[in-house]
Amino acid sequence: MNLTALILTFNEGIHIERCLRSVAKLTTDIVVVDSMSTDETVKIAQQCGAKILERAWENNHSTQVNWALAQLPKETEWVMRIDADEVLTAELIAQVRELLKRVPPEVNGISCFRKMVFQGKLIRFGGVGKNRVMRLFRYGFAQSESRWMDEHMKVAGKTLHLNASLVDDNLQPLDFWVAKHQNYAKREAVDLLNLEYGFAKRNSVGALGLAQSSIGTKRWIKEAIYAKLPPQARALAYFGLRYFIWAGFLDGLRGSQFHYLQAYWYRAQADQNVVAVKRYMRVHQVAVEPAIKAVLGILV
Repeated sequence: MNLTALILTFNEGIHIERCLRSVAKLTTDIVVVDSMSTDETVKIAQQCGAKILERAWENNHSTQVNWALAQLPKETEWVMRIDADEVLTAELIAQVRELLKRVPPEVNGISCFRKMVFQGKLIRFGGVGKNRVMRLFRYGFAQSESRWMDEHMKVAGKTLHLNASLVDDNLQPLDFWVAKHQNYAKREAVDLLNLEYGFAKRNSVGALGLAQSSIGTKRWIKEAIYAKLPPQARALAYFGLRYFIWAGFLDGLRGSQFHYLQAYWYRAQADQNVVAVKRYMRVHQVAVEPAIKAVLGILV
């Protein structure tokens, strides 16, 4: 089994050893692409036997992922993308090992579930408990969507779906989560503005529709329906869907905090950024690109 694990990092000293020890149970071929960390991330990764590549961050996961893929040896067969704050479950490791022994040649991508832990609480409801993610793919048959936020791997060819999970379990305190999502909200705003103004190329998994199960379907709904709803109202509507219709309230007090922050607050922040950029465009009579740079500090 020729499998390379690919991990992007920036100041992930609190997570990287846990992640690498998890991945090492599946493969010893591990590549860490670091964005000039100032903590012990690189040192820890080297001690765990990972190969280190370094590249400055451009505020864009998609660009970083596609650059990293281009650095892998031509003889690479399979690649697994995993975040530094994620871990592979024993069930997922076993299923991947077994499947790669007999995977049909026409299959180029394999998805799994991603479970979410928020401040020590496993989130089970609100549509979050079993999110599909495309993280395992044949080398040369996949690339990251051209997006600033929430990018997925777009796979050319057939895909299979495993019933096992990886777990997103960030150990940082809540104020770190909030600060990180304030930055995410800026990038989410750029994606929403790009859907409206078309200033950058798009390579969306939404074009795949049902071809990659819920991944492509959810992206299509976001781009074709959610993005066209009025700002702020769409964030409130999405929270209502997650919390009441999809029973997010069953996750208890900490889960309710998560659903409020992630389903409403974060998306309301993104909408506020969209409104601020459009206001700047009107007041200063400029195009969307310079307005985004002036308001959000992002060069597009």
